[in-house]
Amino acid sequence: MILRRVLLLVASAVLPSSLWAAEMVTEFTLDNGLDVVVIEDHRTPAVTHMLWYRIGAADEPPGQSGIAHFLEHLMFKATDELENGEFSRVVEANGGTDNAFTSWDYTAYFQHVAADRLGLMMQMEADRMRDLVITEADVVTERSVILEERAQRTDSSPGALFSEQNRAALYLNHPYGLPIIGWRHEMEELDREDALAFYDRYYAPNNAILIVAGDVTPEEVRRLAEEHYGPIPANLDLPERLRPSEPPHIAERRVIYEDVRVARPYVSRSYLAPERDSGAQEDAAAVALLGQILGGSANTAVLGRTLQIEEERSLFSAAYYLPTQLDDAVFTILNVPVPGISLEEAEADIDRVLAEFLETGIDPAQFDRIKFQYEASEIFAQDDVQGLARQYGMALTTGLTVADIQAWPEVIASTTVEDVMAMAQRLFEGETQSVTGYLTNPPQPTQEEASQ
Repeated sequence: MILRRVLLLVASAVLPSSLWAAEMVTEFTLDNGLDVVVIEDHRTPAVTHMLWYRIGAADEPPGQSGIAHFLEHLMFKATDELENGEFSRVVEANGGTDNAFTSWDYTAYFQHVAADRLGLMMQMEADRMRDLVITEADVVTERSVILEERAQRTDSSPGALFSEQNRAALYLNHPYGLPIIGWRHEMEELDREDALAFYDRYYAPNNAILIVAGDVTPEEVRRLAEEHYGPIPANLDLPERLRPSEPPHIAERRVIYEDVRVARPYVSRSYLAPERDSGAQEDAAAVALLGQILGGSANTAVLGRTLQIEEERSLFSAAYYLPTQLDDAVFTILNVPVPGISLEEAEADIDRVLAEFLETGIDPAQFDRIKFQYEASEIFAQDDVQGLARQYGMALTTGLTVADIQAWPEVIASTTVEDVMAMAQRLFEGETQSVTGYLTNPPQPTQEEASQ
């Protein structure tokens, strides 16, 4: 007990001033609107170069779901200076690695290389920002690739199909209900004109954030950025980032997906929850801590301790929440019952545990422990320079500032039991704000039906 109290005191003393190494983060903006963030870490002679675009699956034109991810694939094709696939070959030849990823709010491209190769990475990334060459053959090839990717990652996975349907049911009007990879019937129709229009509209310096993390100085990054990105003109016709908002949810929604491939049936409950907002992250902090209290470690979290350890009615339980989004986020509770427990009973178990939690509240000792663990994990994150670059990119492309990012640990630290309980009541006292989902096997035919 004495040791734990000492650790809590140490974390409280160290956390606000040191987390995210605030004194090692520099930000500036080029004349063409490109935002730049430099995270210094001189422990190893390596650097992570990431270019983030404020464009994702939730910004796609109607009827073109998957176009943001499709263009991500096409960005590795030729430019006016590079041949198809040459970008990645050059990175590999210089001892580095590269890749890209798309989400609902952003698309990002990154390379991890030796620090003295940073200029080369900027040269190539700037080249494909505005000089991409897309042929009809490229479109046909990559369209086949993304369709196969959907087949492997989504269509062949009952859990992925179930999650896709759940999300579509949760977001009644907001494009967060679209799958990032796209709906298959719309993916099949994506063409060269769609890709080029999307590229021309959104791939511009004033719609991008450059993050460089590692063994660099702000002066060096500024010099190289001005040399390679600086000459690219801003897109003065860049559209404002407007999205349809969610209407009030006034009806309970349920999703039941049956698939013979399901090995472990389970029940989920998803709620719309507050996202992190610039200058107002307190609600998101309360939800983040609520998720750890309910669904963190099975030995100590409310769901796991009750359903898995004490009652032995659940194989697995959890709570998930990703607060870094531009618009409303999702808080999800999962319960995988032991064989012999129906999904109806598993759903009732969730309701019962939540009701008991709202009645009895939070154990103060558990709350202190979870806050310490959360804060400690943020401190340890500083040792991963690529992870830091990703954290900053996700936050900045979803409307947060560098100051918000650096304030997040302080917001977590100042969150109280009362804050978390108020948020729990706000989320759970109304079924119309949620979607309950069953992932299960089809009913087994009766002996009479089987013999027919």
